[in-house]
Amino acid sequence: MKTIKSATVLLTLITGLSAAPLLWAQQQPSAKLKASGIEVKMIQPGEISLPAEFQVALYENLIQELQKQSGFGQVYRDGDRNAAGTPDLVILHTTVTGFKQGSELARDVTTVGGATSITILCQFMDKDGKVLLERNIDGKVRLIGDNLKATEDFAKKAATVARENFSSDSTSSDSKKSGYKNLI
Repeated sequence: MKTIKSATVLLTLITGLSAAPLLWAQQQPSAKLKASGIEVKMIQPGEISLPAEFQVALYENLIQELQKQSGFGQVYRDGDRNAAGTPDLVILHTTVTGFKQGSELARDVTTVGGATSITILCQFMDKDGKVLLERNIDGKVRLIGDNLKATEDFAKKAATVARENFSSDSTSSDSKKSGYKNLI
């Protein structure tokens, strides 16, 4: 009986000690990289055969979500000359690494089949091409909605990653006026 109690106490102690660093890490805010603006390069289909409407929707939804919630002072489109003069500019390169076009009809009828999913490698780089952050981000639509909703899901997740990892000393006054808060 004492052996079981001793083993239980020892197991509890080991579990508590192994969880302590994890709890401490969650309490410490991660250092965010400073960025005044972001330039979003065109979505690259990579080796994936991606329909044109998906490529356009991915890019437009990504721009829109970054403007809404990322906290960058400026969001520039690919080729915008104003981006060159921005201090601490982050350049976002995106490459599609996975795509499965589902069926809206199958989703409506079965609710278990027909899911659309897309996986995109996002590389946040500085002006010199150094990778600051690299993530695979998924976009999915499983139950209700057209296939392009997967692009909206991706854009929201990518903007969240940007907001969590980059900060700007000042956000644009437009985002403050419209009610969007910098959640950094």
